[in-house]
Amino acid sequence: MADTITARLVSIDADLGADKRAVITALAKRVAAEGRADDAQRLADDAWAREQKDETGLPGGIAIPHAKSPAVTQASLAFARLAPGVDFGAPDGPADLVFLIAAPDTAAEEHLAVLSKLARSLMKDEFTAGLRAAGSADDVVAIVREAIGEGDVEAAPAAASAAAAPAATEPASGPKIVAVTACATGIAHTFMAADALTAAAAEEGIDLAVEPQGSSGYKALDPAVIAAADAVIFAVDVDVREQQRFVGKPVIRSGVKRGIEQPKQMLAEAVAAATDPNATRVSGVAAETVSSSTEKMSWGRRIQRILLTGVSYMIPFVAGGGLLIALGFLLGGYDVTDDAAKVIVENSLWSLPAGGLGQYLGSVAFMIGSTSMGFLVPVLAGYIAYAIADRPGIAPGFVAGAVALLMTAGFIGGIVGGLLAGFIAWWLGTLNAPRWLRGLMPVVIIPLVGSIVASGLMILFLGRPIAALMEALTAGLTSLTESGAGLIGVGVILGLMMCFDLGGPVNKVAYVFATTGLAAASADNTAPYLIMAAVMVSGMVPPLALALASTVLARPLFTPVERENGKAAWLLGASFISEGAIPFAAADPLRVIPASMVGGAVTGALSMWFNVTSYAPHGGIFVLFAIEPIWGFLVALAAGTVVSALVLVVLKKYVRRSTPAVATDSVAVTA
Repeated sequence: MADTITARLVSIDADLGADKRAVITALAKRVAAEGRADDAQRLADDAWAREQKDETGLPGGIAIPHAKSPAVTQASLAFARLAPGVDFGAPDGPADLVFLIAAPDTAAEEHLAVLSKLARSLMKDEFTAGLRAAGSADDVVAIVREAIGEGDVEAAPAAASAAAAPAATEPASGPKIVAVTACATGIAHTFMAADALTAAAAEEGIDLAVEPQGSSGYKALDPAVIAAADAVIFAVDVDVREQQRFVGKPVIRSGVKRGIEQPKQMLAEAVAAATDPNATRVSGVAAETVSSSTEKMSWGRRIQRILLTGVSYMIPFVAGGGLLIALGFLLGGYDVTDDAAKVIVENSLWSLPAGGLGQYLGSVAFMIGSTSMGFLVPVLAGYIAYAIADRPGIAPGFVAGAVALLMTAGFIGGIVGGLLAGFIAWWLGTLNAPRWLRGLMPVVIIPLVGSIVASGLMILFLGRPIAALMEALTAGLTSLTESGAGLIGVGVILGLMMCFDLGGPVNKVAYVFATTGLAAASADNTAPYLIMAAVMVSGMVPPLALALASTVLARPLFTPVERENGKAAWLLGASFISEGAIPFAAADPLRVIPASMVGGAVTGALSMWFNVTSYAPHGGIFVLFAIEPIWGFLVALAAGTVVSALVLVVLKKYVRRSTPAVATDSVAVTA
């Protein structure tokens, strides 16, 4: 690998301008003059654009403007020891040591790793002291080359390994913290923040493991280390890769620069968050992990997590699309479905249909919502496959889901298609392909073969039997809703399911069953609307009942923290967010969950008895316009809430409390 820095790229005690843009431009011209960039102005502009996103001045008189630019032809370091210093935005004043880190936009891994190693060296006092004491450009070059390992044949691979590996302290007896650092370019700040946090943790006696997610790649933290962590720090300017690994952990988030400038403060906040039950936590659906060879996840648990991943990605389509459909009914009336497709094609704001502006806007909202709802099964299948095979599974999964929709196999077909596509894509990814073919595997071969096999199986063998099963289920459900006893029984079952695990698998089965059924609803088939109403109103009961019990009926029976959670649970319950009950259930599951289920069953039964229908899949009291009759919905909700709250109060007074349990891993948004 060619030298990253030469004496002609070094300026000693130079005045390169009065402001940082002038300094960046001067250093970019120096890189171009050495034939390492073909357009000095483009390089300067790219570095300046990065500077405007986040200033690159660091404590200690250091600045590291940097960019990955198509103008750069060879990864390079241009250095200036400024006299006088120039303000690059550091909190302690101007910078006198400035490195312009210039990388090609297609830089090889070893180049990026070497540049990242420089960034880590800047965190060492002896390195910066040497630069300030250097008597010549050659001295600077020698110091920098030693720091980045150039001149040794094995240096670049070693640098790549060092840059990709997570930084970690020696095991300490204090709190266990994990951290992820990442910046937009993944060259400098990423690794400086990792080293600053590591050094601060060593001083404070904190057991810290850091995962720097740089441009040259990253080595993921051991799942066992993440599982044992008390809290997590995200010092990032970009999305955390595979964030689902950290789901449920207390989290401290900031930009990457704060990890460099205030590492001790961030660690202190993480330690405090670890013992704070109200701390912000990493949200999402937990990824499948295997922490050790002796701790294998059962297949049942693995399939459960795979299915929950698919459902979690489907829910935004349900919520957005369903609310738009409800808005369409509000604006255009319930007969808006008759001509909505025709209206949006043939009419406009300046050529309104016979029903006027209301019909036109209602048709627009209804069709957008219907289109969104049409993605439910493909999205469910696509992200089930993603949970199994990562990105290569997405395309086969989506295609299999679309085929399930085509075959009228419904959400069961989507689940089967997603599982097929995921496992086929995963198996293809395990094949030992020839070296020349490996680059094509995830982007061409796996999507192509996976789509053909999974969708082919759905069309040839599985689609029709599953479609027949769905038809039989729908017919059976419709017959139940035609009899009073059957209708109430369905309501009781749905109410129990919604309140059993407050966002877990059972809750989600009921919710997915209701929302996917909406696509088949019509004026002649109102059963899906009845089911949707029962599911929504039952899911509102647990947080509202706990709010009522903890803030009104029996305040002394609850801790101060629970009473504060109860205040928030009023709004969460009213919005149909069942997670409002999780803090209570996690602390006292054997009394909270049975009480919630009793109230949910009462509410589900009353909702069906009153023939309450909901045209919206989410929203709680904020979509009352899409619910009929409103009085029936409110009466069912009030009855279940009061019953659940009273049962809970009785249990708390007369039933001995069990040992507090650990919170469940259901942390994704439910319905």
